[in-house]
Amino acid sequence: MNIRTIVVNGILAAVYIAVTMLIQPFGFTNVQFRVSEMLNHLVVFHKKYFFGIVLGVFFANLFFSPMMAYDLVFGVGQSVIALLITIFSMRYVKNVWARMAVNTLVFTFTMFLIAWELKLAFDLPFFFTWLTTAVGEFVVMAVGAPIMYAVNRRAHLDKLMET
Repeated sequence: MNIRTIVVNGILAAVYIAVTMLIQPFGFTNVQFRVSEMLNHLVVFHKKYFFGIVLGVFFANLFFSPMMAYDLVFGVGQSVIALLITIFSMRYVKNVWARMAVNTLVFTFTMFLIAWELKLAFDLPFFFTWLTTAVGEFVVMAVGAPIMYAVNRRAHLDKLMET
């Protein structure tokens, strides 16, 4: 990994942590609107953003989650799984908007892991919690898609990781 990739991913992780901190009350409950999740769309532009996103999720959960141990396993695990599915799907899906749609659906579906976490931690009803966390994730990712697309048009995120 080159220096540029390390620096960009470090900045990405810091941004993820900062945004998560700003909306902390809304990012860790059974109705989640973790605005920083829109950064998951970065992986659509280049798979090397994976590391910054995962580090951001890890440290945000480490520092701010009221159920840190659970979130370090389930929250980070959900992000890793969803990002890897999206990266794999990019071999077959070439259009950026289609990739963001796939990414949004993958993250929305895999919120069952967060629902399972909340079931274990707080004995919340699994299916209802899956519904509420999935809706929150879908909204953030759907609103985030055009934002990340616009950022890419200005910052050329797809080329930022290339040397």
